[in-house]
Amino acid sequence: KAETQEEFLEYLKGLPLSPGPEVFGMHDNCDITCAQGETTQILNAILAMSSKTSAGAGRSPEEVMDEIAESVFSSTPQPFDFDEVETKFPTVYEESTNTVVKQEVLRYNRLISAMREAIPQFRKALKGLVTMTEELESMGSAMFRNAVPGAWAPSLGFLSLKPLNAWVKDLNDRISFLQNWIDVSKPAIYWLSGLFFPQAFFTGTMQNYARSHGVAIDRLTFGSVFDDSKKPSEFTEAASEGVYLFGIYLEGCRWNYETHQLDWSFAKVLYEEMPVLQLVPIVDKPGVLSDQGTGRILPPDVYECPVYKVLSRSGTLSTTGHSTNFVIWIDVPTEEPQDMWIKAGVAGFLALKF
Repeated sequence: KAETQEEFLEYLKGLPLSPGPEVFGMHDNCDITCAQGETTQILNAILAMSSKTSAGAGRSPEEVMDEIAESVFSSTPQPFDFDEVETKFPTVYEESTNTVVKQEVLRYNRLISAMREAIPQFRKALKGLVTMTEELESMGSAMFRNAVPGAWAPSLGFLSLKPLNAWVKDLNDRISFLQNWIDVSKPAIYWLSGLFFPQAFFTGTMQNYARSHGVAIDRLTFGSVFDDSKKPSEFTEAASEGVYLFGIYLEGCRWNYETHQLDWSFAKVLYEEMPVLQLVPIVDKPGVLSDQGTGRILPPDVYECPVYKVLSRSGTLSTTGHSTNFVIWIDVPTEEPQDMWIKAGVAGFLALKF
């Protein structure tokens, strides 16, 4: 034990210059995540400052951008027929999620229409047939860097950190999920990541329960039930109460399929998908008060896990009163105290960076 100034200084000199993540209660994988983030920032800065002039006999930047624009346009889906959706999903008291479907269709149609209108204009501007506006030039510059143009996301599109090629694939996957929902009327299981505004879906689910059981909606709280015995594709019937969900990824820990609860991550495995989650509305759920200040009630043997749309975890308060990034709290079984997972930065995400 140090007592004098010299002894304290000698002890401090023996400490590592770069302490490991475990000092702060985090997993060693945090070093990998930090290094990836710094590398991405450096590479994005290099791309932003790089010259767009061609050198030698290679293709010009205009040719590259035109090729990318053609590829993106060919992969852009057609808008939904809203009149058909309106007919199939009328606004009725018994099924609140009908309104959710129509809202999702309107949002995706707005994005798709903007893409299908802007890309041909940009290709014409490259050929000198129309004026190259500042917005079109910015769109081309973003596509040249394999980034999503700001005119599409987040102003019109869904929140995402993916590069352009992965973003376009994600868009098509979302449209396929929504089209399947329209085709079957009520899916057995929902891909939570495919929703533009998942908070509306949660509200609709609670409204359905409240109206069918004659309960005030402000008395309801979601309970979490995990089913790790089956894959999402193996669910063929809808939940009798609440909804089945998949598409949530864990960072900072993993799901242990043997103990059926949270556990420490494997080395070099940064993200792991959660098993199928059933959200069940519960009336006046018992428990203790939450440490998170959410006002929710929390059993002592669970971790109140925050779920975000993307890995940045940051968002702004929208006009609807919801965060643009935060989605929901879910109660996840654990034997460890909740403080340990909070220090480890454990959270769920609907989309990754790739």
